[in-house]
Amino acid sequence: MGRVNTATASVSVARMVGPPGWVEPGQRPEFDEYTLVLEGALRVEGEGGCFDVRAGQAVHVAAGEWVRYSTPEGATYVAICLPAFSPDTVHRDE
Repeated sequence: MGRVNTATASVSVARMVGPPGWVEPGQRPEFDEYTLVLEGALRVEGEGGCFDVRAGQAVHVAAGEWVRYSTPEGATYVAICLPAFSPDTVHRDE
């Protein structure tokens, strides 16, 4: 649910599955992102360091912060973006 699938601009909610070894490009989004890990572990790399968020844990990345997500072991998680995720506002690294 969000801008891409339902044209909801205020929030997006997505269930994500990252296979082992998946790495997303770094990004500096214009939205806050709240992530709840359901299974496995999500690695969160930011300007202040790197840490793993495990099943049952959550993390918040504020708008304007640089972040890169990866799933070295694989993970299933829910990502909530306020306002909604948009390819135009995620600002992924080249």
